[in-house]
Amino acid sequence: MAKRIITVSREFGSGGRTVGRLLAEKLNLKYYDKELVKRISLETGFDPGYIEEHGEYAQGKSALAYLFGGTGHPDFMNGMTPADFLWCMQRKIILEIADKEPCVIVGRCADYILKDRPDVLNVFIHAPKPQRAERIVKLYGESDVAPEKRLDDKDARRRVNYRHFTGRDWGSVQNYHLALDSGALGLETCVDLIAAAFRAEPDAKETK
Repeated sequence: MAKRIITVSREFGSGGRTVGRLLAEKLNLKYYDKELVKRISLETGFDPGYIEEHGEYAQGKSALAYLFGGTGHPDFMNGMTPADFLWCMQRKIILEIADKEPCVIVGRCADYILKDRPDVLNVFIHAPKPQRAERIVKLYGESDVAPEKRLDDKDARRRVNYRHFTGRDWGSVQNYHLALDSGALGLETCVDLIAAAFRAEPDAKETK
C-alpha cells in the first residue's frame, strides 16, 4: 500500500523536528508538531507547556517516575493519572488525524500508535552526541547544565515514557522503517531519503 503518513521520532538535538517540517513542505503534507499540541490542549484543557513537557517525557529517568504520578479527578479524567489521561487523549487525536489526511507527525509515540496501519512510514533520526550538543546550544542557548547532560536527561526521560506506554525500546531499529544519522548525512539528505522512500511504489510481487 502507498504511504500516506510519516512519523518522525528523534533523539534530542538531532534535528528531527526540522526534518519533519521540511518533509511536510517538500511533500505538501500537513505537519503536526506544535499544531498537535494545540489540539490536545483544546481537548484536554491542559496548558500547552505542560503537554510539551509531559506528552513525551517522563518526570524522572527511571520507571519509578510513573509509580507516584498522582490520581485523576473522577469527574474529569475518569480516575486516571494526568499522565495516563494525556496519553489516551494524544492517542485518540493521532488516530483521528491519521484517518483524516496525509501528514507528518513528530514524536508522541505516533510510530507505535499507528503501528497497525500499512500506509505509515516510521522514521528515527539520530546523531552523534557532540553534534547534538552543539545544535542545542545554538538553538536554545547556554545554561547552567552542560549540554551533554541536557541531552542525556531528555533522551532518558523520553525513553522511559516510550517504554511505559508502548512496552517497546525507544530508538530500537526494529520499530522503524528508516533510521538515519543526521550528523553524517545532513538534514537535507535525510529529507531526500525519506521522501524517496515515501514516494516509492510498493513491490507488487509477494516475497516467497
